[in-house]
Amino acid sequence: MSRRRADSQGSLGPDDEVMPYSDDETDDELDETSEEEADEPPGAPQPPGEIRPGEIGWKVKANDRAYHQLPEFQKKVFLCIKKSRYSGNAIKTYKYNVITFLPLNLYEQFKRVANIYFLFLLILQVIPDISTLPWYTTLIPLVVVLGITAIKDLVDDLARHRMDKEINNRKCEVMLNGRFQEAKWMDIQVGDVVRMKKDEFTPADVLLLSSSNPNSLCYVETAELDGETNLKFKLGLRVTDEGLQEERQLAEFNALIQCEEPNNRLDKFVGAMTWNGEQYPLELDNMLLRGCKIRNTEYSHGLVIFAGADTKIMKNGGKTRFKRTNIDILMNYTVYIIFGLLILVSAGLAIGHAFWYKDIGAKAWYLYDGKSQTSDYRGFLSFWGYIIVLNTMVPISLYVSVEMIRLGQSKFINWDLQMYFSEKDTPAKARTTTLNEQLGQVEYIFSDKTGTLTQNIMQFKKCTIAGRSYGEPTSAEGVALDRGKQVDWSWNRWADKKFPFVDHFLVAHVRSKKDKDASEFFKLLSLCHTVMVDDKDGELMYQAASPDEGALVTAARNFGFVFLSRTQDTVTIREMDKEVTYGMLALLDFNSDRKRMSIILKFPDGRIRLYCKGADTVIYQRLSPNSNHKESTQTALDTFANETLRTLCLCYKDISTEEYEVWSRKHKEAQVALFNREEALDRVYEEIESNLMLIGATAIEDKLQDGVPETISKLAKAGIKIWVLTGDKKETAENIGFSCQLLDDDMQIHYGEDVNEKLGRRQAMRRTEPQTSRQSKKKHAEPFFSGSGRNALIITGGWLNEILYEKKKKRRRLRLRRLGKQRTPTGPQDGQPMDEWEKEMRQIDFVDMACECESVICCRVTPKQKANVVSLVKKYKKAVTLSIGDGANDVNMIKTADIGVGISGQEGMQAVMSSDYAFAQFRYLQRLLLVHGRWSYIRMCKFLRFFFFKNFAYTLVHFWYSFFNGYSSQVAYEDWFITLYNLLYSSLPVLLVGLLDQDVNDRLSLKFPKLYLPGQQGKLFNYEKFFISLFHGIFASLIIFFIPYGAFQQTMGQDGEAPSDYQSFAVVTASALIFIVNLQISLDTSFWTFVNCFAVLGSIAIYFGVMFDLHSAGIHVIFPSVFTFTGAASNALRQPYLWLIIILTVGITLLPVICIQFLHKTIWPSVADKIYRNRKKYEKELEEEEKKKQPPAFQRGRRSRRSGYAFSHSQGYGSLISTGQSIRRRPQGRGRPPATIKEHPRREAENT
Repeated sequence: MSRRRADSQGSLGPDDEVMPYSDDETDDELDETSEEEADEPPGAPQPPGEIRPGEIGWKVKANDRAYHQLPEFQKKVFLCIKKSRYSGNAIKTYKYNVITFLPLNLYEQFKRVANIYFLFLLILQVIPDISTLPWYTTLIPLVVVLGITAIKDLVDDLARHRMDKEINNRKCEVMLNGRFQEAKWMDIQVGDVVRMKKDEFTPADVLLLSSSNPNSLCYVETAELDGETNLKFKLGLRVTDEGLQEERQLAEFNALIQCEEPNNRLDKFVGAMTWNGEQYPLELDNMLLRGCKIRNTEYSHGLVIFAGADTKIMKNGGKTRFKRTNIDILMNYTVYIIFGLLILVSAGLAIGHAFWYKDIGAKAWYLYDGKSQTSDYRGFLSFWGYIIVLNTMVPISLYVSVEMIRLGQSKFINWDLQMYFSEKDTPAKARTTTLNEQLGQVEYIFSDKTGTLTQNIMQFKKCTIAGRSYGEPTSAEGVALDRGKQVDWSWNRWADKKFPFVDHFLVAHVRSKKDKDASEFFKLLSLCHTVMVDDKDGELMYQAASPDEGALVTAARNFGFVFLSRTQDTVTIREMDKEVTYGMLALLDFNSDRKRMSIILKFPDGRIRLYCKGADTVIYQRLSPNSNHKESTQTALDTFANETLRTLCLCYKDISTEEYEVWSRKHKEAQVALFNREEALDRVYEEIESNLMLIGATAIEDKLQDGVPETISKLAKAGIKIWVLTGDKKETAENIGFSCQLLDDDMQIHYGEDVNEKLGRRQAMRRTEPQTSRQSKKKHAEPFFSGSGRNALIITGGWLNEILYEKKKKRRRLRLRRLGKQRTPTGPQDGQPMDEWEKEMRQIDFVDMACECESVICCRVTPKQKANVVSLVKKYKKAVTLSIGDGANDVNMIKTADIGVGISGQEGMQAVMSSDYAFAQFRYLQRLLLVHGRWSYIRMCKFLRFFFFKNFAYTLVHFWYSFFNGYSSQVAYEDWFITLYNLLYSSLPVLLVGLLDQDVNDRLSLKFPKLYLPGQQGKLFNYEKFFISLFHGIFASLIIFFIPYGAFQQTMGQDGEAPSDYQSFAVVTASALIFIVNLQISLDTSFWTFVNCFAVLGSIAIYFGVMFDLHSAGIHVIFPSVFTFTGAASNALRQPYLWLIIILTVGITLLPVICIQFLHKTIWPSVADKIYRNRKKYEKELEEEEKKKQPPAFQRGRRSRRSGYAFSHSQGYGSLISTGQSIRRRPQGRGRPPATIKEHPRREAENT
């Protein structure tokens, strides 16, 4: 079944190839710009590089640090304190220093309501009239909690200090006192002239002045910015190239730069340079951004324009957001509920005490305490006393226990060897400890493409030549093989020995020189391109504008057609064993509209031939009726596309001398056209690129990272939706969508125009509704896509702005209004929003539509748009989001999402520095979520449920006891038991469950992704589960208090005594409580280890050991006022019937729990229960599956009619070559020996 398309081609909407500039525009800018634009007559030509007055605001003077300290460049910081508006180049990501650590950390910790609450309790306990508990019962736990949290914060901040220090102390050469001196990055200032050498990073955003290459050409790698490793070129101005080569000239350079304010637009820069009375326009091609790496350029000089926090890479970081998990938020609300219950219970008991004292206490002479206090006042004091006594309902140890569990979970992620990437020695790294359980609740993943899903490595995999397909494992005789053996390239000294290819027949065919078509095929690949070459010690190094081009030229090189060098008007290649130079008459560069590139060559024998490569959709329209192999090539293209390979068609055309001369005149006229030059050139190109003869087609694999399709498939089964947000072209993004199985041929794909139309219809329908019902309805119930078909959405940044009414469209509307072409809307028109409510509804509609689709791909989007898409889903779906990327253009998205993941081990580390988790391969994401995330969520939920239960069961015994002690705030336990209960007696077993528990092992967690669903639905801890824990605690406290109380009513000891005293009662209830909470956690433990067993038995043993020590006569003699329970434990626990009371209490408390758990696991088992029950069978199946071979990733038998074109080449290299900017010799005045292209064509080409 062929895939259906809701096509948007041919629309009048935004350009799909353009990345929209909507970042950082404010309404003020729009209004100001629009007014200025309104003054211009329609159609008035704009001088190139002209800056609008609204954009000028940044002035930089070369080699003049004092200039930037002038009063006009000062800004107010605080009151009358001012500082320069120009940032220094040092970066700061740490939070504390030696002086601020203690006060700032304590301030941050006391922003937690719970910590303030416990500090307040401590103050209350110092007041004798209120407190019935000694002050140390609160002070010791509070100091422990604050200390552990402070140590954790200190360790995290020291890591930030180390990273900042490493970056700020990098070295760079700076022009100081008339010569270049080595300086640290942190000491560089705006206006400094810097020298950058090969393989060094650019320290700031600098204006390129000159370089060692001809015409100040500079090659850079932008992996830090966008994760791409292919080279890009930058050019210095001609005037600086010619006048700023020597150190003396650079020291005397005194130009003034006026440009735009610092902003986050990675793809835009507007400015002007004034030097020696002349003004020169500046653009992005003249700028080297911070984070770029200098490549294939021995040295380059630049002027610092933006430094430190003002650089584009830092501006793109977005705001650092404080991230909290859903469990955290829920835990805080439950704590508020407990606060409310505590106040209500304390108030009720205080009122009870007031009435009791009035009716009984005041009349009983033996209760007189010598104080003449009224019953109301005593009730008031009793209220605060009960606030202290019952404070353990909100235990301070809860927060420190949660922090310890999170720290442990983070260490498990760091230590996981299955997430360790050995090739680059990169382990997984949890860079935060606060989000682990959120990993078990993710609903949406937003992923970058380049460097995240793909390796950004292209490999020539297959081809079709003259109707025959090659690339499958084949012997030299043409016999198909089951298993391929790599071709031995030793016969070709120029070959890349690592080039993988398994079709020996094609290699033998080309080497035989008998097939003219095969020779033409690889000759075309070696000639028709814009690749630069560098000869290093006899080894050819290719520098391509895109990895696609590099892969094709490398393939030709391995098959014996080696690109050697080029000049402005020649291309030299080696054809098998002979070197041939072709004259280059014209280079028709690639662009996104043409989707093809051509080269017109003059052969040594005088023939003129055009070679062309491009998308099948455009090549087939231009083929000659006499061209052969159309059908067979189309069949091969369909097969390649179905295998998600990227395809290009290759063709040629022989041109007569007369035809070329006529065309050449038209070409020259188009090149000098003053208006619409690009359109004129396209028309001329179209004229010559006709009646082409088809040779064949190439198929390149955009190599995915290992395991990407399998990971996406498993995450989809876990109910997680994956959206791809990329700056790449639509065709490239769509091709990758098919490669990683986000898209398939059965999906109906909707593009921007279709989406806009559907949203417009919904908006129009809403406008017809009555105003009252319109405002009350927040959502429309009707789905956007009818039927049961599967849908996908592919939308570009331009359409995204159009649909969401972003400011670029607003700017255009404002301009039209001021030109008088459009009135301010007074009614619904042009699909524009009437008000903010309508704009919000439009956003909700878009999010709803996208969420109805199985897959969403947003391409040609800016970093700000990536973050906006994430925030829209967070805002309107209230879902947990995760963003994953590897470049600086992903930082904003990573910071905006609930969880940010950075791909480490690449050159670009900006994403990692801003992320919460980092690892080297996308495939590790499934283990992070389905194993560590799910386990962390289950453990945290189980920990919280049990923690609340054990504290309710423990604390509410005081509540029941108050009915029998006149509501006098007397405690039911010994003071030291209250102090140590949450620290020693009950903390370790529940802590280990929070660290180690697992319902099923990691292999079964990955085999059954549906186990992840309860986390997304928040089923394991919510208000219902909290109140179940509350009522369970109330029930347990009732049993713990009333069974011993009833047994103590009429008892007789072994020796005739009646040990019904308060101290014996306290020992019995405390002992029963310790047994109950430790056995209860044993019932809740799913995964037993020696450590768990030791913790349960050890906690009980510690309780009895400490209790007997604290109740001994020896310690009472030393501290008689502190240890008052002398001999209570030994006296009570030697009575057998008291042991029977403890056993009876424990049995009655746990029996209902055992029954309920049994019924749940047998009658209403969860998915995890079923898998656990059959775990041995499933583990055996897993072992058998591992022995078998993995099935092929693609279904090769199916046919696809979609185009496999996804060429990632960028426009610009063609003009660089044809104008000779990269190879033209320098003027002789620069101290270099004179040379001409004709004399040394090879040598000059190697300079590139």
